[in-house]
Amino acid sequence: SMIKKRFGNRVRELRMQANLSQEKFSLLIDMDRTYLASVENGKRNISLKNIAKIADGFQITIEELFKGI
Repeated sequence: SMIKKRFGNRVRELRMQANLSQEKFSLLIDMDRTYLASVENGKRNISLKNIAKIADGFQITIEELFKGI
């Protein structure tokens, strides 16, 4: 769906701004790299727990994570 693609694009954008590979970021937030890749590709209906992990990894709020989506 569109929201999954937009969320995935936002995660990828923030990760690239932070100059982190999928591998490094997934290790940082204790998430499997293939799971993170599926989130970024808009293929995963991500849980609230994992949304919080991603926001924490970027050191931003969940609200900031969803900005512009």
